[in-house]
Amino acid sequence: MKKKTSVWVLLLAVAIVTAGCETGSQTGQTAQNEQKGAASAQANGSGTTVDTPKTGGQATTDSTIAKVRMDNITALRLIDGQSGWIGGNGWIARTDAAASGSVGSTWNVQYQGQGTVQQIFALNGQQAWAVMADSGSLLATRDGGKRWEVVGTVPEQVQAGFLHFVSSKEGFSGSQYTKDGGHSWSSLPMPGHMVGQPYYHDRQNGWAVTQDTDRSFQILHTVNGGQKWTTVMSRTTEAPLNGAIIRSVERGNAWIELVGDTGMNQTSYSLWHTADSGQSWRAVLANATAGGGPAPGISQQENQVAKNEGTAPGMLYPVNSSTAWMGGYCAPCDKPNTIGWTTDGGKTWNNGKQGFDGYGGQQIGMANAKEGWAIFSDSEQAPVMYTTSDGGQHWTQSHVFDKPVASGS
Repeated sequence: MKKKTSVWVLLLAVAIVTAGCETGSQTGQTAQNEQKGAASAQANGSGTTVDTPKTGGQATTDSTIAKVRMDNITALRLIDGQSGWIGGNGWIARTDAAASGSVGSTWNVQYQGQGTVQQIFALNGQQAWAVMADSGSLLATRDGGKRWEVVGTVPEQVQAGFLHFVSSKEGFSGSQYTKDGGHSWSSLPMPGHMVGQPYYHDRQNGWAVTQDTDRSFQILHTVNGGQKWTTVMSRTTEAPLNGAIIRSVERGNAWIELVGDTGMNQTSYSLWHTADSGQSWRAVLANATAGGGPAPGISQQENQVAKNEGTAPGMLYPVNSSTAWMGGYCAPCDKPNTIGWTTDGGKTWNNGKQGFDGYGGQQIGMANAKEGWAIFSDSEQAPVMYTTSDGGQHWTQSHVFDKPVASGS
């Protein structure tokens, strides 16, 4: 139980950082936040090794690949339903459609270096960026990953923000903005009393969650680059918020997860959605727990709001204004991971019937409303990748990665 508890706390922190990572333009991938089998495929010379100079600059490419242990997947980004990138401790790898039609069965290591990959964002199959944890170093590729280079550093104060680009030059992470592909960053206006990071959909349109008292919170929206923030929702809550995750996949559209208290391996949270620039809001999920208390912003009278599976939030991944996915996590459960979704803007919620092993990180990525991947890691067992082609009704194991090496061995 001690192992499950400590890993659960780590998983919640990772979910808040990476929830909903996005593919292409503005479609969300969380997990991401933040889920997919043959024997483990090691790099065998069919890919490339990239040795990035410590001082940054252009990376060099070597035709020889050192063996990489893919025993903990810390980042996932889809290009489409058959192709995508993953990252871990000191490496980035890519998979593409196989002649057999299998998805994710073979991975080619493209980058090896220092640090753990925290996020990957793909604008398309050629242009992608990766943020390294701790250092904030930003890697980029313009040729599908054949070459990666250090292009800049994500400012420390927004390294927990969600990195996304709207073009090859223009990108955002929290309150920071780049117009040169990540080489340099400048601050965008944000309101006071922030909870979590703000989210700029583009240079003009942004969202933020604030809390100036312990018993209420506000959702704010800007349409002029932060020069003016307007309160578009205000609610009372039983306890201070402990986190907020914002994703905006279309202009005027936002999915916002509010994280409440935690106790007894349980965390309360709620999920909200607007499709009209905040004029109206729908409570999509209300996960109250015995240990964490009421779901933030949900009154006892609002007892018809759907509940996600699990006792704590997993990775949030919006696809568009109608479709969003969210993992659930249950530390005491034999199958701790679950996946739920909505396809009607949050009017109804579907809880998947499958449960998945893995008491470590949870990564979810969707290419569209039907095709998606999920990867679940564990401190003792190999990460496993699953895929769906029917919108989450069925998940099929597609790959088993490497089993972690026992400490001291």
